[in-house]
This record gives sequence, structure tokens and C-alpha cells, in this order.
Amino acid sequence: MSRNRAPLSRSARRGVRSAAVLSAGALLLAACGGMSESGSEAAAEAGKDCTSRTKVRVVLQWVAQAQFAGYYAAKEKGFYDKACLDVTIQEGGVNIVPQQVLSAGNAEFAVSHVTKTMITREQGADLVNIGQEFQRGAYLQVAWADSGIKTLADLKGKRVGSWGYGNELTLFAAMRGSGVDPSKDAEVIQQPFDMSLLLKREVDAAQAKTFNEYAQLLETTNPKTGKLYQPSDFVAINLQDAGYQTLEDGIYAKEDWLAKKENQETAVKFLKATYEGWGFCRDELEGCVDIVLKNGSALGKGHQTWMLNEVNRLIWPAEQGVGMVDEKAWDQTIDIAVKAGLLKAPPTEGAYRTDLTEKALKELKAEGFDVTGSSYRPETVEVTPGGK
Repeated sequence: MSRNRAPLSRSARRGVRSAAVLSAGALLLAACGGMSESGSEAAAEAGKDCTSRTKVRVVLQWVAQAQFAGYYAAKEKGFYDKACLDVTIQEGGVNIVPQQVLSAGNAEFAVSHVTKTMITREQGADLVNIGQEFQRGAYLQVAWADSGIKTLADLKGKRVGSWGYGNELTLFAAMRGSGVDPSKDAEVIQQPFDMSLLLKREVDAAQAKTFNEYAQLLETTNPKTGKLYQPSDFVAINLQDAGYQTLEDGIYAKEDWLAKKENQETAVKFLKATYEGWGFCRDELEGCVDIVLKNGSALGKGHQTWMLNEVNRLIWPAEQGVGMVDEKAWDQTIDIAVKAGLLKAPPTEGAYRTDLTEKALKELKAEGFDVTGSSYRPETVEVTPGGK
């Protein structure tokens, strides 16, 4: 196991409070390893050399949307095919819990958060993180600007919206750390996966992600002005800035499955191709959004463009290389979970391994792929009414 240390950057997350238009800056293509059309054609051509393809399944946390764009891009652009893989992408949902699907043997890979998955591991499942895509967190708690809520401590005595299904874990830890016991100091209300309760003022603060629900607010028309709501209409408490940076989307597999050498080789191929997919989405924002829309997203192009731009911020730049687990960030995530009583103790040895990602990155670098995205800059994305 390789254990690496590198500080996490939070500066990219702070702009969410200040502008409906994301921070300016052109998307800079990497000097080498940019995903061009010819590159995808070459991938498809290389795939023709496969004498057979290994079938694998990956289960996502939610339905098709830009949060998972790298997987859809890897399939569409032929990166999985080039790796001699036949990949089935399974959507998640309210009643489809990725770590449980994986534990039951109904998928070879799952996309999930560290805290959720380590709780499942503590309960006896042999799940292991083999690649950590999101290097930064995206949780917000959003209130109206006139609510008097400015900090987590201000949630005391308030109606607090939360999605549940494991998404409340970081929020509850942050509330407890700010002196607010969610079980008795606030009224926690089950929140649908949208911002309707906040807009109707049926909750005082609602849970949101920088890449999704926050944009939904800004895509909504203010009935008083006839124009779109502005960031100044809301207070967005960034849980990461408040000290509750927890690792979110990562790739998991079962330890017993990985015990076989051929499965380790399959995992390396899957990781490599998936990272290529994320590289394409980093370098070709519009083309990647089109792929997501092609795969049945219920949300419009404007919203998916915002989402992918924000998701790219969570992945890039990746100082140690895309998919590498940052030990400091991992330890902080686990420490928050233990102190909040979400985990009884830190997970046992082997809860994550970096050797498979390291092999994938070594191969990618040899092919000229930019594994860190050090020159990445987010694009300027204009908010569109209804996310259309």
C-alpha cells in the first residue's frame, strides 16, 4: 500500500457564494494527453485487437448525470473497449445503495462516499477503496439571506432539510461540531432531492451540492422580480470551509474479488479507462455534456454543463494523480466520522489501496496522458432558466 500526503486545495470551492457565473478562466487543454476525436478513434481501433472482453458492472450513486460523466465518456469514447472490457453502467437510486449492491456481488465496482462505505465495511462487508476521484467535497447547507442563518451554529432551533440515505452523515457531524445536536436541537426534515422545500420556505436551511442543487436555486425565477434568483438571495454554508472536508465519490471493489490476480488486472484496466474518461470530460466540456445527455439525463444541457464544470473542480487538479487517495484527507474523513459516532473506530487495515491506481497512472503517463491536470481552469458557465 502506498500512503501519500498532500494538502487539499479549498480555494476553488469558495466562489460558489459570490457569483451565479462561475469564476472566469478558459479551460486550458493539457499540453499532452488532451482527448481529441482522433484519440477516441484510435481507442476504438485498438479495441478491435481484443480476442475477448471481460464483462464488469459498475453501480453509480444516482441516475445518469454529469456527476458520473467520466464513466459514460469512457464507454462512449471507446476507452473501455480499448481495454478489452465490456462495461455495464448501472444507475443508482433511492432504493439502490451502491455499497450494498457491491457487497451482494451484483457489481464488480461501485461509486460511493468514504464514510458511507466504511460504515458498511464496519458492519462486515469487505469493501476497499481502489480509486478516489473526488479530491474535494461539495456539501452545502443553504438558507435564505433574510433567515438570520450565517453559520452552522445558527441551525439551532431551525428546520433543517436533509436528504438522508447516508447524505446526512457529514451534515450531522458538522452540526454536532458546532454545538447543535441534530436529534434534539433542530427539527430535521426529510428533504427530496431538490430545493422545493427551501423555495416554499418549509425548511429554514436545505442540503445541497455545489454541482447540483445550488444551481437549481439559481435556475429558478424569483416571482417578485421575474428574474432568476441571485447568489445574494441566499446564504450558502460550505461544510468544507467549515472544517468538514470529507471524501466523496470514489471507486470500490470487494477484497475477496481482488484476491485473484486476473481481477486485479481487470481493476487496473477499468481504472485506467475511467480516468481517461474523466480526462476527456476535463478537456472537452461540451462534448462530455453531450454524452451525458445522450445517456438519458432528465436534466437540461445548461444544468449538466454547470454540474460537469463543478465536478471537474472536485477532481482537477489532482496533485498526486487522478484517483490517488490523499492520506491526510482520508484520515480527516475518518476522524470526523469517528468523533461524530458514525464509525465505532477507524477502519481496519486495507480499507483503501493505491497500488492499482498507481499502475493505471503509470500506463497513462507512458501514453502521454496528463494525470494531474495541473493547468486545469474551470470554464465560465452561464446560468440558464430551468437549467435548459
